[in-house]
Parts: sequence; C-alpha cells; structure tokens
Amino acid sequence: MRLFFVAGFAVASLCSIAKDPVVMTVDGKDVLKSEFEYLYHKNSRQQLEPQTIDDYVEMFKLYKRKVADAKACGIDTTATFRDEMRQYRRELAAPYLVDSTFIDALVQEALLHSSEEVETSHIMLLKTKDGVKNRRNIQLLDSIRGAIAGGADFGDLAVKYSADGSAKTNRGNLGYIPYGRYPYMFETAAYNLPEGEVSEIVESPVGYHVLLGGKHRPARGKVKVAHIMKMVPRDATDDARYKSEIDSIYDVVTADPDKFQTLASELSDDKGSARQGGMLPVFGPGEMVPEFEAVSYQLKPGETSHPFRSMYGWHIVKKYEDVAGPDADAIRKDVLKAISNPRDDRYTLMKRNRTERLAAKHNASLNLPFVEELSETVYKDGGDGLAERYSGDSFWIAEIDGKRIPASEFIAGLKLSDNNAAGVDISAAADSFFADALVNAEEDWLYENETDYRNLLNEYHDGSLLYEVSLRKVWDKASKDTEGLERYFKEHRNDYKWDAPRAKGYLVLASSDSVAAHLKKRLDGLAPDSVIPVVRKEFAGSAKIERMLVPKGVNATVDHLMFGAPEAKPQDSRYPISFVYQSRLIDSPEEMTDVKGQVTADYQTQLENEWIEELKKKYPVKLNKGVLKKVK
Repeated sequence: MRLFFVAGFAVASLCSIAKDPVVMTVDGKDVLKSEFEYLYHKNSRQQLEPQTIDDYVEMFKLYKRKVADAKACGIDTTATFRDEMRQYRRELAAPYLVDSTFIDALVQEALLHSSEEVETSHIMLLKTKDGVKNRRNIQLLDSIRGAIAGGADFGDLAVKYSADGSAKTNRGNLGYIPYGRYPYMFETAAYNLPEGEVSEIVESPVGYHVLLGGKHRPARGKVKVAHIMKMVPRDATDDARYKSEIDSIYDVVTADPDKFQTLASELSDDKGSARQGGMLPVFGPGEMVPEFEAVSYQLKPGETSHPFRSMYGWHIVKKYEDVAGPDADAIRKDVLKAISNPRDDRYTLMKRNRTERLAAKHNASLNLPFVEELSETVYKDGGDGLAERYSGDSFWIAEIDGKRIPASEFIAGLKLSDNNAAGVDISAAADSFFADALVNAEEDWLYENETDYRNLLNEYHDGSLLYEVSLRKVWDKASKDTEGLERYFKEHRNDYKWDAPRAKGYLVLASSDSVAAHLKKRLDGLAPDSVIPVVRKEFAGSAKIERMLVPKGVNATVDHLMFGAPEAKPQDSRYPISFVYQSRLIDSPEEMTDVKGQVTADYQTQLENEWIEELKKKYPVKLNKGVLKKVK
C-alpha cells in the first residue's frame, strides 16, 4: 500500500495559491502562508519578550534550512522515522474520522435497551482460530435454523447441539437479560427479535448463535442483599434436617433482626459472603439462580425473606437496597468506552461505518470478484505462488479516487504459505486492507484541505527532523568527538579560568585504618584507568573512591585534607577513615576533562555556527515580501 510522507509534499502544491499563497521558498520547496503564520503566532505566545516578524523570519529560514539538510541526510527515509510519522499522522487524523451522528445513535439504542429486559433463548456453536472449522459450524447452525423452521423443538436442539453448558438444564433459555450483560451483537439481536421468532446467525466474540425471541419487561435495575445459606449436598437424602436448621436461624432473625449479620458470619455455609456479614455484591437479572433472583427482587428494602430452597440449598435473604440502572451520562460513557475497545462489537461497527462513509466520499470499491477468486484459490491450492500468479496491472484489490491498488500489495501483506493458508480468512483480510487504504486516502485529503491538520502534521514532521539532524550535526557530534574536544580546548585554553584553586585527584574512604593501609599499598603503581575499577571491585563494602575536582567549601572532608580546614565528621559512618590519592591543588584547568561540560557546550556552539554558514550557502531562500506583509 502507498505510504504517506510529509516531506517535500507535492500535495502542498495542490493547495490553491489564491487561498494559501507561498510566503517563501527554501531550496526550491514552497512554504505556505498558513504554515508560517501558524508557527509565527505559536512562537509569539511562547516568548517572554515580543519578537518582530523580521527577527522571526530569520529564525524561520534557519529552521527550514536545517529541515532541508535533514532530508538531504536521508533522515526522513529511515524506517524509524517513517513509522513514527505514520503513527502520529493516524493519531492526528482520528478526531476527524469520528461520526458523531453514528455515536449518538448507538447511545440512543443503549438507552432504549437499558429501559427493558428481554427474555432470550439461544443455541451456540463455538468460534475457533481455524477458519475451516468456523465455516463448518456456521453451516451446521444454518441447518439447525432450518430444522427449527421445519417444526423441530428449539429446546431439544439446544440440549443436543449447544456448546453453552447450561443448555443441558435450561434448554437454551437464558431468562430475562438486561442491558450490558452480553456482547453487543447478541444483545441487539435479542432486543430486536419479536417473540417466538428465530434469528439469523449471530456472531459474538466466543461463538455463533441462533436466538429465539421472547417477552419484554421494564428494566428492574439491580439489588443489594445479604443472605444466610445452609448448603444441601447434591446426594443428600435428609433435606428436612437442613430445612430445620434454616428455620431455627429464621426464628432468631425474626425475634431480633439486628442479629442477621452476626448469624450470617457464624452460621452461613457461603463462607465468602459470611466474612462480610452475609453481604453479596450488587447484582442484576440473570446473575443469580432464578429462585434467589426472584425473592431478592420481590422484597422491599429492609425486609427479610422466609427460608426458601434453591439448587444449592436453603436461604434467608435480607434486602438492603434497590439500585437504579445507569443514567444517560453513564450509558454514554459506556458507549464511548466500547467503541474504543477492539473486543467490543461496536468498535467493529464504528470501523464499518467509517469504511462505508469514506468509500462513498472517495468513490471507492473493493474488488469483490477478485477477493472471491483469491479465497477459492487459497482454499484449493494453498498460499504459495500467489504473488507470481496475480502480478500485473490486470489484478487489483481496490479502487480509491480513481486509482487502482495492485493485488500484489494485498497479497504481500498476507504472508501466506501452504502451511498457514487454510486458516486465513481472505475476505476479512481484504476488508481490513480496504478500510486501512481508505483511512490513508482520507488522511491525504485532510492534508490537502484541513489547514490545522496540515500545520500540526508539518510541525511534528519538521520538528522531528530538526531534532535528529541537530543530534547528528551538533549535539552528539560534540559530545562524542573526543579529538575535537581536545583540539578545541587546546586552542581556547586561555578562555577557561577559575576564580579559586581546585583540589584534584581521588578521595578515598575506608572502613578502618587497616583497610586504608592495605588500599594505599594496592594503589601504588596502578595505571590511572585502573584506579577506580580496582578499588570498587577488590574493596567493595569496605572502601569507596571517587574523583575530586572541587574548590574549597564544597566537601568538608576535602577541605580538611586539601585546604587545611578542621577535621570534619565523616559523612558516611561506615567509612570513617579518609585520605587523598594523586592529589594536588591547581589554579586553572590542566586538561579538557577538567572543564568538559563547558568545553562541550562551547564546541557545540562552534559546530552550530559552522553548520549555519554551510546551510546558508547550500540552501537558498526566496522570500515573498508581498505575502509576508499580509501575515496577521
């Protein structure tokens, strides 16, 4: 697929000169008035003192010359730079690609769903990573739909075929489901399906489903309850014993309701909630077994139920609160979160909506006959040799703005082989490729037509180039050019002076006199480059060493040892003994490393000045003074 680069854009020349005239030309490349004006005003807001436009013009010329030099160095063609620009371009375009009307429709739909609960049954077959198996499951589910249409019982088929383990007992009936419990496509199908009707095949993140429509009822929100449970083992034969235990507890609760939490903590067999005084997390429809849910919703806040039986045992429930469902603001936040989550169906719908809108805008189409042919070829013959078979202009995958994208670009991205071809969904891959190509086309359009977008993108592009080329030409070059630094220091030695002597050498700290004595012997005769490594390795934990180049008043220990100050308290009690090695007082720098930071900065300034003179000669600038006068 064609890649996008801001550098040297021919696109800029497509912009109407009358609407956006050229303010200057740098090395033959036009700079539009809108870009100059945008950067001029941004710079003005950042200045403490006002800057005249003439001063800014000179600074801007230098800026653009450096960018031109970065391009001449090929920085804009590196993979790292291209990837960074591609990512920033996509992020910058994202707000322009949002369809607020579509989002509002999703919010309104969610609000409608949140006002109701719907009774739903389903038969599910699992989705796998194997495309062939998935197609077989879809075919089987389609046959099941046909059987239901022919009069077969939905529940019987759910028991026989459904991969939902609960179908063995509930015959596929999920009860009443609320808003937000199930994946979006499943939920939408359930809410839109008339009672008694069977859905088309519905795909969810985990499988493929056929739904049976049911009744609707007003949403009931959620509830907050506590319970006491006496668990009844599945193989129990004396249910009456457990009933007697729960009745005894109920008698105590009835006599003294304040004892509910204490009794739950001491006697409930649900140990998780018992630790919380019987309190359960807030729950909604379908989250508890039917008997427990029914009692919890029937109670009023503050009421306690009679003992009742569920599949797990006997319960007493105390209701604390009816919890209202989400309000409009919360639902809107849910939707906005969902459309940003690749695992949510609404994310896919947003992308599909965007693809449809952009396809219409850019008069674009996916070559579906070719996609079908390629799918069939891959299915029958595997993935090897496709690039050669479908090379040439006669094979194309999509057409956008009157230009056809060669099929070879799509095939290259698939990375097919005979070993993996069977599991690749060619149709889905083609849809994704087409969607991405449309976004690229829209980003091109934005660059041509949206001034703010173009200015921000150019600023980031040129700023990144400026940083990288400055790193190469000045900053890194100065810090890494040891010979250049040494040479510069020798040539400008007299520029580096101190107003007071410095103590130079090594400051050594030892844990005891014996360690210090041993250390002094070990240091004798060591090469300068070995001093610090040897001490740190051989005397780790018993001694410390560091270079010193300090004036009086910086380090109390150095002041005592080198400047005759009174003995100071050790800064580190672990190392009370101190001495200096190869020490001396110097009045001015002896070598470049004594003032390396300042020398490096000055050397950078020299390199910068030399570079500027080179840029002025290499990259001519032509200023359009008439346009410049119109800058506001």
